[in-house]
Amino acid sequence: IYYAKPKTWTDLSLLLECLKFQMKCPELQKQALLTIHSICEKREDNVDLLRQLGGVVFVHNLSKSSVVHSEVKETALFTLGTLAEANVYCKNSLCRKETFLDLAGCLMKEDIPLTQKRVSVYLLFVLVFNNVHFCRTTYPLSTGAILKLAGATQTYQLWTSVSSALCGCVNNPQNEEGQRICVAAFPIIKVWLQQISLPRTEIFQPICSFIAMTVANNSCVQESFSASEGLETLTLALVRLASAADTSLLFCQLSVIISKTLSACITDNSAYCLAQYGVVSHLFCLLASPHLDPEDRLSVLLTLGHCTEASGETT
Repeated sequence: IYYAKPKTWTDLSLLLECLKFQMKCPELQKQALLTIHSICEKREDNVDLLRQLGGVVFVHNLSKSSVVHSEVKETALFTLGTLAEANVYCKNSLCRKETFLDLAGCLMKEDIPLTQKRVSVYLLFVLVFNNVHFCRTTYPLSTGAILKLAGATQTYQLWTSVSSALCGCVNNPQNEEGQRICVAAFPIIKVWLQQISLPRTEIFQPICSFIAMTVANNSCVQESFSASEGLETLTLALVRLASAADTSLLFCQLSVIISKTLSACITDNSAYCLAQYGVVSHLFCLLASPHLDPEDRLSVLLTLGHCTEASGETT
């Protein structure tokens, strides 16, 4: 232990020197950043050493620089995410209005590479996850910008990253302010539910996760989702999928995802449109599917109970 700290200190010092004096060699800068990532990953004490050397500030500035190679900026953003995950002090120091403005600016620019946008969202997710301080101070500004991105992009991979960050905003910890802001995305979500190809689980799952966490335990947000016709659209998707759940494993899995989401949407509100489309009978069909995982049976039963209660006795 006695010799470990001096060696780590020396290694980090040399890596920082490499970052500072190899501006014309992006590949060396990338390797230096990735080595810093390896040294500091899951090591809070090493992040403290780097911070004392001014390394965290330098990497942050590198991620914002307009003169470095785009791949270096991507690697710097990724490294910042690693540092924030490993060290709470570092995480809190990055949770500033300026940081979120920079990330939002990156996400809103059309000429920014997709990879850099995804890494930016990753850093945002790390900063907001389980961070009460963030939710109380800088939340509205950054999330509003992300919602605009969610409405503008048609890139599935980027949406997956964005939805994860938004889920972290509204549910870790759960907060009404974040849920209220995310209501702005409901009209977009409704259109996506209508237009996406149903077998695409990689886009369907993030959408459903976003909906479920945004409406969870919030009757006002549940009403907003219903008013935007999102609940009806989600119901129609379940009806289409559940009718074929007995013959298709994929449709069965998607039906379970939607049924869990539907349950979250009606827990605190009535939903008479469910009776109109015979949701309960379709849930019974889903329960009878040979493809239904035993672990998912309970969640479908809970949804069945919520639907029966929310839609009235005529279901």
